[in-house]
Amino acid sequence: MVVLDGASDRPGGGQKTPLEAASTPNLDTLVRRGALGSMFTVGKGIAPESDAGVFSLLGYDPLQIHLSRGVVESVGAEVDFHDGDLALRAGFATVDGDKLVDRRAGRNLSTGEARELATAVNHEVRLKNGTRFHFQATVGHRAVMVFRANSDKFSSEISNFDPAYVRSGQISIAQPGAPQYDIPRCNPLDDSLEAIKSAAMVNEFGFKTRQALDSHPVNLQRRKQGKKPANFVLMRDAGTTKPRVQNFREKWGLKAAMIADLPAELGIGRLLGMDVREISPGTSLEDYRRRAELVLRSAGEYDFVYVHLKGPDEPGHDGLYDLKKERIEEIDGGFFSHLRMAAKLQRTVLCVTCDHSTPWKDKGHSDDPVPVLVAGGSMKPDGSSRFTETSASLGHFEKMERGSMLLPRLKQTAA
Repeated sequence: MVVLDGASDRPGGGQKTPLEAASTPNLDTLVRRGALGSMFTVGKGIAPESDAGVFSLLGYDPLQIHLSRGVVESVGAEVDFHDGDLALRAGFATVDGDKLVDRRAGRNLSTGEARELATAVNHEVRLKNGTRFHFQATVGHRAVMVFRANSDKFSSEISNFDPAYVRSGQISIAQPGAPQYDIPRCNPLDDSLEAIKSAAMVNEFGFKTRQALDSHPVNLQRRKQGKKPANFVLMRDAGTTKPRVQNFREKWGLKAAMIADLPAELGIGRLLGMDVREISPGTSLEDYRRRAELVLRSAGEYDFVYVHLKGPDEPGHDGLYDLKKERIEEIDGGFFSHLRMAAKLQRTVLCVTCDHSTPWKDKGHSDDPVPVLVAGGSMKPDGSSRFTETSASLGHFEKMERGSMLLPRLKQTAA
């Protein structure tokens, strides 16, 4: 299963989508061997985060799991977490006055810069009730926050300290992007003392990080270079317990590998007991070639191999049409060119899909359906020629209301 993160877009409006505009001769060859369909990764009307989308693609309904992106990413980043702690997905951002002007600090924060800033936060920020915490930078602007349990109990029933994602039941729903936002506040979602205290603690930490970061040498240098300072920390998707999910091999009878480079996917793989193959982030042709080689090596060792390719999602968030198209072409030239030529693939059921749509005009995840390609096994070619949103809507492979229906269908195809 090859997942093109956020590659899907919204067709129509007089302009081709990046998938439609991209030159993808290698993926086109694979499409001609199989059939296309489409699906809502989590459910109709839901614009999912990546963690919910990936859980669903692996056959787990995220609407039925007590899911926390914070806990998932803490596991993925191998940050010490125990039930009772409060974990949140975090990220460096830019504030100016009373406005949040960039949720990703220009998306050019290096991992080295982020680690320096995280060290300052851990050394300088002190919470008034003495609560201990660990703040860890992961990749680029991304980070993980874990508040350590003490005599006070924490609650995950708090709103996101990030205006781009709104809590809805067990998951967060992505909101369309905006040029700027009011600086967020975390609010309790119920009347419990634990939720009230947890929300207050998140607010305190968030605003104290601004004091620690605003005049940090890293940010002084970034301003000199004309870059946005990483002077604020956003947090979302709180959790106090690890998801109780059945081991992937026990559930599906498949020995499985997860190939990914970011904490969300790595955490899901670890939580499900998959063999995790962590790779360095990168979007060059050489980066994608290495991923393809790892997939092909793993295909002989495992019954099921999942590979997550992040490239197209970020330019979708940033509203960069041409770069999103370019990232798709890089995947085709570096990754699918090697898969297309592999004799081993002729004996394998291949699925290509997306964890969600990220329309470049919206600058955020959407509830649009994503295309699905299935080739090999008992799947007969349906005459499709291109992996696009419109072609998928016309393909002969079934239209699915939930991504959690996909893996059982793939097992049937492989039988």
